[in-house]
Amino acid sequence: MRHVIDAVIPVYKPDGTFDELLRRLAAQRVPVRRVVVVNTEEKYWDGEHFSRLIAEVGKNPDWLRVHHIRKIEFDHGGSRNLGVRLSDADIFLCMTMDAIPRDRSLTAHLLRLLDSSEDIAAVYGRQLPCRGCGTIERYTRQFNYPEKSRVKSEADLPELGIKTYFCSNVCAMYRRDIWEKLGGFTARTIFNEDMIYAGHAVKAGFRIGYAADAEVIHSHNYSGITQLHRNFDLAVSQVDHPEVFGGIRSEGEGIRLVRKTAFWLLRNGDILLLPKLVWQSGCKYLGFRLGRDYRKLPRWLILRLTMNRSYWERG
Repeated sequence: MRHVIDAVIPVYKPDGTFDELLRRLAAQRVPVRRVVVVNTEEKYWDGEHFSRLIAEVGKNPDWLRVHHIRKIEFDHGGSRNLGVRLSDADIFLCMTMDAIPRDRSLTAHLLRLLDSSEDIAAVYGRQLPCRGCGTIERYTRQFNYPEKSRVKSEADLPELGIKTYFCSNVCAMYRRDIWEKLGGFTARTIFNEDMIYAGHAVKAGFRIGYAADAEVIHSHNYSGITQLHRNFDLAVSQVDHPEVFGGIRSEGEGIRLVRKTAFWLLRNGDILLLPKLVWQSGCKYLGFRLGRDYRKLPRWLILRLTMNRSYWERG
């Protein structure tokens, strides 16, 4: 079957990394028909620059469609729903503006696994570390994105636990018909809209694929404090969706990552990085615990802990 693929990308203050993302999407062997951009704050969008870039890669002006929203309107789930609704493609590719396809085969590899079975709702790709990525983060990428592809279903819950629902909109391809059937992404969510969707899909009898050969370059050197903020929002998303995460502990997977990272550092002679690992892991755990109990916290503290103030300010 011949598919139409559109990419949906939320954007805020686009930079040269986003330029390179567009260039590489334009060069895919299995083509992206159109890129739908949901841009936060029109003042940060240089229309003339992107018109020149689209001409440079040999695409028609309509290849890039832009819809502007205000910062207060941005939502991880709702903004992506908006982008999908601006497309009529039967397959859509969600990406973030800082993920770069490693080669021209990204869409081909994702589509091959997605097309391998009609019950696969989404397939996410492998994230490789950027140049200059820190040692600890480099191992985290290996831990979360292994070399072997896999398709996950509800039957994998005893083995994988919460990882059964793992999916990442940094780079993930979706079947639109299943997406429509499930009601799209949760319209209002602080974070984690991809895993919430994957959880609903698995519980509805569908499966989630991981294509290890579909590679994007994407990583961050987050500080401990930033990790605290991210894990606060992560926990809030889990508390707000007990229909997906209720009864599944997340802490065990985090402990396993810390233990394996520590052994990996020791094996590679990076013992001096152990204090940094302890600090970052402690920040993650504290953020997660605070997020789990966010309903008991005063609003002023929540606003200091979150990465997404607009989520709370919208009420």
